[in-house]
Amino acid sequence: MKHTVEGTDSNFSQEVLKSNVPVLVDFWAPWCGPCRMVAPIVDEIAQEFQGKLKVVKLNTDENQEVAIKYGIRSIPTIGIFNNGQVVDGIIGAVPKHMLVSKITPFIHEAS
Repeated sequence: MKHTVEGTDSNFSQEVLKSNVPVLVDFWAPWCGPCRMVAPIVDEIAQEFQGKLKVVKLNTDENQEVAIKYGIRSIPTIGIFNNGQVVDGIIGAVPKHMLVSKITPFIHEAS
C-alpha cells in the first residue's frame, strides 16, 4: 500500500498548502543518488505517521514551478509544511532520526 502522494505543480496547493495535517515534502529527481537513499526512509515515515502527517514526493525535474517558488537548489531537500507555510527543512540525505526529530513538534501540535 502506498502511503505517499505524488506531488505536482498543479496539485501542490491542494495536497500541501491546504492540508489539514503537517506535510513532509520530499523534493527529488530520478538521477539523484542521495534521493534514492532517502526514499525508503521517507516511505517508512509516511507509514509510521499515517493519519498525522502527509508525505508528498515531488519530482523537481517534472515540477520546476514549485521547486523554483521554494528556492530548491539542492536535492534531496525535505520541506516541512504546516498550515500552508514552510516551517522547517533539511537539505541532503540524513538519517531517519533526524527527519523524525524535525517533524515531531508539528505532529504533536496537530494531534
